[in-house]
Amino acid sequence: MNRLLGVPGFARLWVAAFFGETAEWMLQVALPVYVFQRTGSAATTALSIVLGLLPAVLLSPVAGVVADRWNRRAVLFGVCVGLAVVALPLVAEPGVSVVYAVMAAQAALASVFEPARNALVPELVGVADVTAANGLMSVNGSVARLAGGWAGGALLGFGGLADVMIGYLAVLAVAAALLAKPFRRVAAPAASPAREPVVRAWLDGLRELTRNRRLRRTGLALVFTSLAQGMFLVLFVVYVLDVLGGSEADAGLLRGVQAIGGLVAGFAVATVARRVAPAALLGWGSVVLGLLSAVIWNLSLVTTALGLYAGLFALAGAPGVVVGAGVLSEIQSAVAPERAGRVLSTTFAAVATCTTAGALLAGALVATTGPAVLLNVQAGVYVLAGVLMLLPRRGWTRQPVWRYRAAPSLKS
Repeated sequence: MNRLLGVPGFARLWVAAFFGETAEWMLQVALPVYVFQRTGSAATTALSIVLGLLPAVLLSPVAGVVADRWNRRAVLFGVCVGLAVVALPLVAEPGVSVVYAVMAAQAALASVFEPARNALVPELVGVADVTAANGLMSVNGSVARLAGGWAGGALLGFGGLADVMIGYLAVLAVAAALLAKPFRRVAAPAASPAREPVVRAWLDGLRELTRNRRLRRTGLALVFTSLAQGMFLVLFVVYVLDVLGGSEADAGLLRGVQAIGGLVAGFAVATVARRVAPAALLGWGSVVLGLLSAVIWNLSLVTTALGLYAGLFALAGAPGVVVGAGVLSEIQSAVAPERAGRVLSTTFAAVATCTTAGALLAGALVATTGPAVLLNVQAGVYVLAGVLMLLPRRGWTRQPVWRYRAAPSLKS
């Protein structure tokens, strides 16, 4: 871990990512609450959540190709500036329709940020260290979730949306400043061939997911984990409020403490587990998350003590981070470098699509089946995804692990 943070380019990207994700979490917490306060409607609040998922699906072709064709550091810097510009109308605490428009624009910009950032990581550390690097990025995500979520809620309660936006813009400005200067790369992708039309370039990246034997299985496992996560988003609220008899504040507490386990897991992936095969991280992480979820969902038959559930949900945050690190590392090491951006973008689009499908499925069935059945199905889907990744992989040794050529003098 110390060696990776000693790489100047990665260390700067790591810090910039922390500030960028902190700003993101400030709005993810504050804006749905603001919408609910203005409308009193759960349906309009749900619409704000959907607006955060759709751009990842609709803009997948453009986002991935941008991440591959353009200077990735410059793309990240431009996205930060764009996020600040489109957020300016919120300083005046506008109506809900303006909030929706801003959220859609921000989600569209964010759909470019993730594939560009994750495709840049191997250039800064080399493919051999991507698992450890992803672990450190996961640490950022967990700390940012705690800091940004708390700040967004506290500033909204203290001074309203205007105070949230002032804090958001200040934090985002730090991220942009860290991305303004070129990085020194330790590796570089092969020279890009002649540019293709955007749709054709995106389709080439999409075919990479189906041609590559490693990624076919990874993609199927990712469909299952995303469906399970979508079911969780709906069933978690029902479970806490109806089954445990908790309050909205209790639901917020149990979601927030997951970041604690994620923080620990991020450090573990970056240190002791950095050489574990990405497929094993994804497989075992999914199995453990599914089994732990099954314990949590069925424990209500014995006790509803909130303190016990806080500990269990904190623990559940750890395998979730392990799953995420495994997915990213598997793609980064299995995909041709010049196609990494578009493949990652397509992957994020698939995750958003399946997460939405899982949420809609759970919402449609929970009234008829009750939460208990669906909760155990959700846990079982995670276990199924893990088992799929852990099955013997005949012939996988012939699949390439892409190497980046040394580029000590290159900057981006």
